[in-house]
Amino acid sequence: MATVTDIGVSALFNIIGAFVFLLAFALLRIQPINDRVYFPKWYITGSRSSPRRNGGSFVGRFVNLNLWTYLSFLNWMPQALKMSESEIINHAGLDSAVFLRIYILGLKIFIPITITALLVLLPVNASGGTLFILSRELVVSNIDKLSISNIHPKSSRFFVHISLEYLFTFWTCFLLYKEYGKVVSMRLNFLATQQKQAEQFTVLVRNVPSPGPDRSIANAVDCFFKKNHADHYLCQQAVYNANKFAKLMKKRERLQNWLDYNQLKSERHPEKKRPTHKSGFLGLWGEKMDSIDFYKQQIKNLDERLATEKQKILKDPKCVLPVAFVSFDSRWGAAVCAQTQQSKNPTTWLTNWAPEPRDVYWRNLAIPFVSLSVRKLVISLSVFALVFFYMIPIAFVQSLANLEGLQKVAPFLKPLIKVKAVKSFLQGFLPGLTLKIFLLVLPKLLMMMSKIEGHVAFSVLERRTAAKYYYFMLVNVFLGSIVTGTAFQQLYSFLHQAPTQIPRTIGVSIPQKATFFMTYIMVDGWAGIAGEILRLKPLVIFHLKNMFIVKTERDREKAMNPRSVDFPETLPSLQLYFLLGIVYAVVTPILLPFILIFFAFAYLVYRHQIINVYNQRYESAAAFWPHVHGRIIASLLISQFLLMGLLSTKKALNSTPFLLALPILTFSFHKYCKHRFEPAFRKYPLEEATEKDIEDQTSEQGLSELNGHLSDSYVHPIFTSFEEVVELTEVQVDIKRIQKDNKVGSHKSVVTIQEAQSSNSAFYQYEEEHVEIVQHYQSIT
Repeated sequence: MATVTDIGVSALFNIIGAFVFLLAFALLRIQPINDRVYFPKWYITGSRSSPRRNGGSFVGRFVNLNLWTYLSFLNWMPQALKMSESEIINHAGLDSAVFLRIYILGLKIFIPITITALLVLLPVNASGGTLFILSRELVVSNIDKLSISNIHPKSSRFFVHISLEYLFTFWTCFLLYKEYGKVVSMRLNFLATQQKQAEQFTVLVRNVPSPGPDRSIANAVDCFFKKNHADHYLCQQAVYNANKFAKLMKKRERLQNWLDYNQLKSERHPEKKRPTHKSGFLGLWGEKMDSIDFYKQQIKNLDERLATEKQKILKDPKCVLPVAFVSFDSRWGAAVCAQTQQSKNPTTWLTNWAPEPRDVYWRNLAIPFVSLSVRKLVISLSVFALVFFYMIPIAFVQSLANLEGLQKVAPFLKPLIKVKAVKSFLQGFLPGLTLKIFLLVLPKLLMMMSKIEGHVAFSVLERRTAAKYYYFMLVNVFLGSIVTGTAFQQLYSFLHQAPTQIPRTIGVSIPQKATFFMTYIMVDGWAGIAGEILRLKPLVIFHLKNMFIVKTERDREKAMNPRSVDFPETLPSLQLYFLLGIVYAVVTPILLPFILIFFAFAYLVYRHQIINVYNQRYESAAAFWPHVHGRIIASLLISQFLLMGLLSTKKALNSTPFLLALPILTFSFHKYCKHRFEPAFRKYPLEEATEKDIEDQTSEQGLSELNGHLSDSYVHPIFTSFEEVVELTEVQVDIKRIQKDNKVGSHKSVVTIQEAQSSNSAFYQYEEEHVEIVQHYQSIT
């Protein structure tokens, strides 16, 4: 069991680690060579250009030579707080703004709770004295003497804990209610103020019945909606199984990058021979050939194959999926269709709101609807098995956290444990770090499982992955740590005491796990968050790609890809901190300051990242909030049942019954919030839809413009990319012709290629070091 000294050692390690990470970040972020890593959001929006292009000395293009910036290297902290919430919504979207509000909610909940608990409960717990008597039987520490375990059985002091449990629950529910109402208001206002978006008028229709041999699926969809939604039906977009086409497009993109690289290499050094390579495996052997001509021929052959494959997909009825995106001429018509049953057979013509085009996970649209139930069953069983498989490493981690308890079972560890420095390191720092390492690979594995389940939107995939990860954290990190920790820590006591005393031992040992969670919070919530802002992995990968992989500006932009907030990992971890704070607020309140530091520090870091780094792939208008609310309520219920269990082991028969009403009140509050607020996340009010439609009728945009916009919004992006590739190739030919006519070198001004810019959306801009594609075809998803 970790002692105060062990916790101090852990705090020292993590504070030093966090400070080193922050110092490294503050210095690395002001270096010109790292600008794309720490400010990619502004590059994407076009508001920032590389400081390496601003002239200066050769060294100044890589290293910041302005000494004043080194003196003010911590100015990122106040800068992160300057942007208002409305500006964050405009800059990064509602999802990001509501995500930040969760951290503010944590601070609002736990600041008053922490002050109250430390002032009231610590003196009550510390003066109990029970653990002085039990220390001969159990492994205890000075921190445990500040917990509820130190109160004598049958003591009237438990009324203080019960009263504060009621107070903390009411305070949390009050803030949750206000926050839920605020988020709903923000969501509805966000949807109301948005310009016309394709998803506002479009419904995803699944499980379209087979139309028979003489009709196509597209024709069946068209006839069905013209008949049943004649007043508002506008158009429909068939969905094709284009997974094979997508693989060919990725291959073409790789070939195009190699061609661009060799062409740029030849243009920069025209005095040298054209680049060549060998035809054998990895270019290690075989006949030498001209690289530019080789890749041009490869691309030409692949383009012919792509054109053939595209025609095959468009003409083959088997490639048309029983899925369609159906669009309406009004939001009201789309809302009615999305929120009603379309057929007397409830398993066909299933309608839901379509995800926004960026949010569609096209690969899963090809999954047959009948297989979705089987997939979900298989994945559910797999997740269940995974949760219990991870009990093994979790148990090992807990053995590190309880060396004294393990020593009684394994005496050969005694010489190691006697070394005070080793013992403090192992108990105060290593358990939390080891658990963090075990959890690193888990989110990607759970995301893969969610994709197998068949969800058709990235936002849903991330929410389902977050749910799986939360259940895993609840069972393994929280409950598993308590159970396995108790088993290791108290095994000696179990083997040498009467069976009737075991419940008492378990009741005492549960609060003692607070020391392990303190170490975990410091590793994950302090040093881990500091590591998040440092972005060490993206930094290293970016520079390695620049050295060995980047051949064109397209490659450079992909190497800079900042991605978005990692909701599948951050939301469950965040909810775990709510759980720990709520559960231990009454049981072991000394843990609460660690929680507060996490919420404050994480809010500052993620605010900076959302403003400067993350680029959201989609916008769900805070669709994840009901899940966050529900899991905070679950934390309240867990804390109440845990407290009842603890009091029962303390034989507090006079006080325990007073807790029975609290779970009922908490669950009733949850049901009320669910009925009061959750429909705003599930349905679109017809009243709101009608108001927006009336506003549109007064605008200048006509039905023909809307029809043209909607008919192209849900075309598979692979087809769109293929058309843009053809346009880009034509641009390259135009530029080569202009360069030849005007004898312009690759390092000169771009004035002479304005002709190409005027007729094409994609063009080259020549610089001293490289040729940069400013606008290029849409990235493949």
